[in-house]
Amino acid sequence: MQAQPRLRGLGVGYKKRLLAVAGALRGGAGAVRYVGPAAGEVLARYPETLIGSGRVQAWVAGPGLGERRPGEVERLLAQDVPLLVDADGLRGLSPEALRRRSAPTLLTPHAGEAAALLGVDRAAVEAERLGSARELAARYGATVLLKGSTTLVCDPDPAVPVRVNPTGTAWLATAGSGDVLAGLAGSLLAAGLGARDAGSAAAYLHGLAARHAAAGAPVVAQQVAEALPAAWRTVRTGLA
Repeated sequence: MQAQPRLRGLGVGYKKRLLAVAGALRGGAGAVRYVGPAAGEVLARYPETLIGSGRVQAWVAGPGLGERRPGEVERLLAQDVPLLVDADGLRGLSPEALRRRSAPTLLTPHAGEAAALLGVDRAAVEAERLGSARELAARYGATVLLKGSTTLVCDPDPAVPVRVNPTGTAWLATAGSGDVLAGLAGSLLAAGLGARDAGSAAAYLHGLAARHAAAGAPVVAQQVAEALPAAWRTVRTGLA
């Protein structure tokens, strides 16, 4: 059975959903399934995408979510399927609901979203990124990928070392790049990686892709997605 990460996009944010699909299509899963608004437009842009309900191996929730529909993310949390939560999907997450899950869960906040989840200001997170990532993972019982100039991947078990991604670049500070990362990591989850490995591999490939795309000049998120095959080849040939 081919892996089919199902990308859930609700409300506004069509471009963000497209970027998440772009990342997922280049993530190594056998197929990507999209369920949400503007499905026709997604299919027109990416005809290889499967549209509509069906069996899935992972969920990606958050890119382009906009105003949350009551209970939507909570219903995904209740399913025994690996889940990545990003962007608007992180709003109002319940630690209790996450801690009840047995399937892998990966949260991918930037510093501002992490601050909201912890109930502190952004400056506090930026001043202590490692401590904030550890606290967030422990409080929510989920693996945390804290995005930033130095991306951290933190397991909820404090005995497990935090991984620091070495491929980050300032060129990734562009709108939509996090949506590409979410799709990529969700695809890796669907392919069978655990949350820590999926987050780590996605961050590494994402950073390499940005370097390939930038070549010393500013880039947009779509270019990062398009450079992911080059990043995969770099890793597979041992030139990273």
